[in-house]
Amino acid sequence: MAKRSLWVFVAALVSCVGCDQAAKQVAGQLLGGSSGLVLAGGVVQLQVVQNPGAFLSLGAGLPELLRHLLLIGLVPLALGLVSWLAWRPGHSRSQLAALGLVAGGGLANWLDRLLHGGAVTDFVSVGLGPLRSGIFNLADVAIVAGLLLLLRASAAFRAESGAG
Repeated sequence: MAKRSLWVFVAALVSCVGCDQAAKQVAGQLLGGSSGLVLAGGVVQLQVVQNPGAFLSLGAGLPELLRHLLLIGLVPLALGLVSWLAWRPGHSRSQLAALGLVAGGGLANWLDRLLHGGAVTDFVSVGLGPLRSGIFNLADVAIVAGLLLLLRASAAFRAESGAG
């Protein structure tokens, strides 16, 4: 893959970090200290919380040392792995964008943890009636979107190659 294509990875990564950090700052300024904001008839709710766990508070109840080891210590290794995968030849631009979304979301949340004593700022939940998601942030959305794009690319590759 040409080095020019790697800019897709870098652009996705930098955009994720910048947008996520800006959104967290705005959410903190507009919603901090309030009970939250309900939009679209309750489908979207905005409320700032500090999440010591991973996506949707997974691992929040782990002992602090283990949680820090996993969410602060191992994340740079995972980000390094994703970046290494992006530098390997043979990726399409959509795969590089997907890897950039995963790395950018991971880096954004990792930086947030460093700035906020091991917690990330979450501020969005969605749902209908009694069915609600947990509270999440834009970095979480980027990671999930990147993983879904990678799964889609993998399924398309298998279909093209005749693998079942």
